[in-house]
Amino acid sequence: MAVITVSCPVNPSEDPEKVRSAIMSLFPDAELELSADGFEGTVGSLDSFGRLIRRQKILDAARSVLLTNMRGDRTRMTLNKQVATVGKVSFADRRPVLGAITVEIQDGNLEALIDRVAPMTVDGEEVKQ
Repeated sequence: MAVITVSCPVNPSEDPEKVRSAIMSLFPDAELELSADGFEGTVGSLDSFGRLIRRQKILDAARSVLLTNMRGDRTRMTLNKQVATVGKVSFADRRPVLGAITVEIQDGNLEALIDRVAPMTVDGEEVKQ
């Protein structure tokens, strides 16, 4: 079973509820707690995220990020929190100025999870395995 954690800083100039809303737009089942550093919590599944990347037709980008950042049974991705406020997925640089939504995924069969969430494509079409 996958363990998915999410964290996101809240800057003094930001409304914490807007940051929470941005995270929830990508991961609606996230259970979040606000600390002095920002939000931290867990996500039950990547189903909603998988639907979003399919709708945006960014399966190849998502797959590349997840595979490139894979270390053993873990991977991570950083997502632009400003873009998330409108329910879109955009992968962020490692250290964006305003911070990012960081998602860490751990699973005993991580490659199968990545295949399910962000499957391979041929000519832009999802390859059914």
